Amino acid sequence: MRNWKDIAVAEFFGTFILVFFGTGVIAAAVLTQAQVGLWQVAAVWGIGVTLGIYVSVEQSGAHLNPAVTLALTFWRRACDWRTAALYMLAQLAGAITAGAVVFGLSHEMITRFEARNNIFRGLPGSERSAMMFGEYFPNPAFRGVVGDILAGVGIWEAFFAEALGAGLLVFMIFAVTRAPISESIKPILIGATVAVIISVVAPITQAGFNPARDLGPRLVSLATGWGSIAIPGPHNGFWIYIIAPLIGGLIGGGLHARLLGKS
Repeated sequence: MRNWKDIAVAEFFGTFILVFFGTGVIAAAVLTQAQVGLWQVAAVWGIGVTLGIYVSVEQSGAHLNPAVTLALTFWRRACDWRTAALYMLAQLAGAITAGAVVFGLSHEMITRFEARNNIFRGLPGSERSAMMFGEYFPNPAFRGVVGDILAGVGIWEAFFAEALGAGLLVFMIFAVTRAPISESIKPILIGATVAVIISVVAPITQAGFNPARDLGPRLVSLATGWGSIAIPGPHNGFWIYIIAPLIGGLIGGGLHARLLGKS
């Protein structure tokens, strides 16, 4: 049986790795255009997920996502509900810390980026810089390119996209963890799953699928000047990135457990 301290430490560091590389690559793409195209960002996210799993899988099973913890607890009885709460708190703490580190590394660049682009932090339009931390719909990075196409993305379209992405992710996690393949390969497949889902959904919602990943850095942006742009966000929509993945993950895990899973 896993020790609660081991679980907390592993989930903290695993989620830190995931969120640091994920939000860090978005910051690099927004501020310096170091990445060209969505796939490069998605690939780094996938690698970050893979590394986070390798860091934590032995001690905690590498949930790294409250939606995964909820689905595993409900469908596979992976832990009791008190332990599930510990998983989620450790994940959120790791995500907050990663967001704070990314802000610390890039805050001067963010200030210059905002000045160059006439962005006033905390006012409408500052999602273009806040998107390095929390997520927004439609994706602010695409508005100037295909804004007319994305104009119809509203709360319920964003909710469906986030729920679908999380559902597919949890479905594949359930499948991969039961697949008759080497344990050492499974984190790579899960990371690749994250990358390909991001490639499809990111233009719509930035592709969160992970309440800790979104809420942790979003709290950092709330504390560092983005105010209501961070929470509640444009359209009062920050809750989508918390509730939709939890519901989608439960549905995705349930579909696999009921239709394909073994007892």
